[in-house]
Amino acid sequence: MTAILKRELYAHFSSATAYVVLAVYFFFSGIFFNTYCVSYNTASLAGVFGNMFYIIMFIIPIITMKTFAEEKKQKTDQALLTSPAGLAEIVFGKFLGSFVLYALCCCIFLVYALVIAFFTTPDWAVILCTFLGILLLGASLIAINVFISSLTESMVVAAVVGMGAGLVISMTGYFATIIQVEWISSAIKKISFMDYYQNFTYGILNIVDVVFFLSVTVLFLFFTARVLERRRWS
Repeated sequence: MTAILKRELYAHFSSATAYVVLAVYFFFSGIFFNTYCVSYNTASLAGVFGNMFYIIMFIIPIITMKTFAEEKKQKTDQALLTSPAGLAEIVFGKFLGSFVLYALCCCIFLVYALVIAFFTTPDWAVILCTFLGILLLGASLIAINVFISSLTESMVVAAVVGMGAGLVISMTGYFATIIQVEWISSAIKKISFMDYYQNFTYGILNIVDVVFFLSVTVLFLFFTARVLERRRWS
């Protein structure tokens, strides 16, 4: 798994992918930081974290689009599947490679918190709670997009479908309000990522929210492993 993780990180940083993703992430987070913290002279990063939800939806497919799609296109997936590494190690190594890059992006929020600390005392409990939330949100979305990447050999298709999935995920709360059938509306609300994520931005550390994101992560990594298993035997 370590070898796969190193290979993924090398693939990210030996190309423009990592640098473009970091630049875009820092750019939009900087805009939100200036808009919600500097302009309003507030120590709360809630507005920054809340709006980054939508940026993350489009950034993560870029990070994950080539995890398995590129392997399949270049015909290197067979060598990977027949390697001594187990399917779980392959999937988790690929997942971690994307997650580490994503976590590096998120570290900018700690920098913003330190900037605020020069002028006032930030609410570290809320900031660290939200930081945990944004990592868990990212982990679940990365797992979903890694699964999407395993279904196609086109990186463009993987990215576009991932962005479409992210858009649908971001709108689940809206869908829940317009559907008149109560049990369907309630069921959709139960899988609203934004609702679970918002609790973290308020400094609320709820075990239900943590379990939800971890469950989604594990579930889609499991789905990815099953896709690879079918491909291995075919």
